[in-house]
Amino acid sequence: MENGTNDRDGQTVASVRTAEVVVAAIIFACAALFVYSSYKLGFRWSSDGPESGFFPFYVSLIICCSSAVVIFQALTSKSPKVDESFAERGQVKRVMSVLIPALVYVLGIQLIGIYVSSAIYITLFMHYIGKYSWVKSVALGVTINVVFFFMFEVWFQVPLYKGIWDLTGFTGY
Repeated sequence: MENGTNDRDGQTVASVRTAEVVVAAIIFACAALFVYSSYKLGFRWSSDGPESGFFPFYVSLIICCSSAVVIFQALTSKSPKVDESFAERGQVKRVMSVLIPALVYVLGIQLIGIYVSSAIYITLFMHYIGKYSWVKSVALGVTINVVFFFMFEVWFQVPLYKGIWDLTGFTGY
């Protein structure tokens, strides 16, 4: 065991080929959605110029075609490099230890607003990932967001999203 990893952390999770196909398919799906939305907006050239969806339609169409080419190349490639390891279990664990909390943070912003979510996110991230004490983590998480609250809400008078359950309502801003 080296650097706190175990033997299973070196197992391949995905090959380069798999990663290329999955990412290209996701990009293709998003671009196809944009093609459809642009089509509904209008993608032709009218008498007074391009319609609203003209440029997004053609850019999205180019992205769809490019993604299809990447998928085709990944599936038909004979190169031994495409079958090499793209990510190992330990690497995926480290990425997920950042990605999953970030996704929860985004959901938290929708529910309890950016200030409270950010304070919780910074506190937990510092404690669990950064290995700081609870005292330092809470102090910094709260202080940063109190400063941001005053900066945006009071000084700049730019309200940021408070969430469905506004937990900062007691401040009057």
